[in-house]
Amino acid sequence: MSMMADMMKSMPMQTTGMDMTAMQPCIEACSAAAMAATMCADADGGEGMGRCASMCASTCDVATTTMRMMMRPAGYDMGVMTSMMTACVAMGEACAAECDMHAEMSEHCRICAAACRAMVDACRTAMASMSA
Repeated sequence: MSMMADMMKSMPMQTTGMDMTAMQPCIEACSAAAMAATMCADADGGEGMGRCASMCASTCDVATTTMRMMMRPAGYDMGVMTSMMTACVAMGEACAAECDMHAEMSEHCRICAAACRAMVDACRTAMASMSA
C-alpha cells in the first residue's frame, strides 16, 4: 500500500462535506503532475524553452497548493476548493497544450502533458463528486 493510501486511511472519511476517499485520486494526480511539471521545467530551461518552463512551473505551483489544501479537510470550504480545482483544470489544460507542442522531440514534455491531462480528469471527477 502506498504512503498516500496509508495517510488517507487515517483521515476521517467525511469531514465538512469532503469525502477523502473520493479526493484521493485527485490528490495523487496533482502530486504526479507537480512532479512531472517540475522535471519538465528543469529540462526545458536547459533546452531554451522558456514559455514551456514557465507554464510547467506554474502548473507545479497550482497542483501542489491544491493538493495540500485537499489534505486539510478540517479547513475545507466548498467554494474555495472548487476554485482551486478549477484553477488546476485550467492550468493543466494550458500546460498540456504547451507541452504537446514539444512532445515529439522531448520525452519530458510528453510525460508532463500526460500527467497534466490525468490531473485535469481527476479534478473534474472530484468536483463532480463534491457537488453530488
